[in-house]
Amino acid sequence: MGKSMDFVHWLGEDMSLKIFMCLDSPFDLLRTSAVSRSWREFVIANGLCKKLCLRKCPEAASFDSVVVTKDFVESKGTGVEGSDEWACLEREHRVYASLGRDLITSGRESCIMDAICASSTDNYPDESIKNTLEPSDRIGHRASYWSSKGATDPSASETLIYKMASQLCLITELHVHPFQAYFQFGFPIYSPKAVRFHMGYSKEPLEIDDEETDEFMDVREYHDEMFVWTYSSPEFPMAQENFLQKFKLPKPILCIGGILKVELLGRLQTQEMDGLYYICINHVQVMGRSLPPVFDVEMIGDGGKCTRTLKYNPVMRYTFPSVDISETESSSRSHFHRFSESIRSWEQLILNTFRGAGPVMIDDYDSDNEYLN
Repeated sequence: MGKSMDFVHWLGEDMSLKIFMCLDSPFDLLRTSAVSRSWREFVIANGLCKKLCLRKCPEAASFDSVVVTKDFVESKGTGVEGSDEWACLEREHRVYASLGRDLITSGRESCIMDAICASSTDNYPDESIKNTLEPSDRIGHRASYWSSKGATDPSASETLIYKMASQLCLITELHVHPFQAYFQFGFPIYSPKAVRFHMGYSKEPLEIDDEETDEFMDVREYHDEMFVWTYSSPEFPMAQENFLQKFKLPKPILCIGGILKVELLGRLQTQEMDGLYYICINHVQVMGRSLPPVFDVEMIGDGGKCTRTLKYNPVMRYTFPSVDISETESSSRSHFHRFSESIRSWEQLILNTFRGAGPVMIDDYDSDNEYLN
């Protein structure tokens, strides 16, 4: 196994994933031509796709199991056909090859779906957390922002909880815009001293579509025990200035469970009329990419513990109503046909490496890489 990971280190994690994922082509173009069965069996037997996914996103290690809900036809002629253990390895390979494909696919979009609750709200509903979903600081003739309750202690913190666009999101950066009270003397900016982000899941299902539930969640006493946080970011200092402040995470983070907590640390501004410290936020934005609906996460609580199952439905990748399926398949087949020609050099390079000949640089790297991107 050491030699295989040395090769991965030399080739690079993203390029290795791209090559390994071709072994899971639904069109079987590569399995029978460019990539030898012995190489495919080696990748599957050693769980290379899973290992690379965990290296790229360690958060994926929290999955206790994987389930394929709509499976492709099993491959034939592996030499270990019928083995339950091999079927399990193939299933994991298929799931993590697809997951790896989405982890290295570029994309940038807003990933917040809804606001859930705030640790406090000064004047509900006018200053509700719901207002932070809007980028503007005013809606019509009304100011739009969330405000905490006042505090005498400038170190007092607040939290905002959001629901993400899907149960699996790859997050790269987060944005927070403090609110400037343009209707108060001196136009004060109610920024926190710093901000920190947490990602995880709720222990119980959250129903936030009903109006009564919305109100209850927004003004209820906040309980951190309602959630499990699987990732916490570094602490980022905030400027007491009126602009959208951007905080890039040290590396992309796979948010499993679809819940985000924005922790607002400390206070800088007092309100003239009561002398209390407040935090007011105009807008919160999360940038990254929601993983497609082929993936889902099932959380099952049992005796205080929670098991997490990664569910994979490959049929979903080709069943979006806005996509012309026949055109997509035709384009994909053409893409894989071109790629199957270029992958031959990579196969020879890989096999030479594992036979002890060492990596052999190939002349047409750029043309090969064109099909790998």
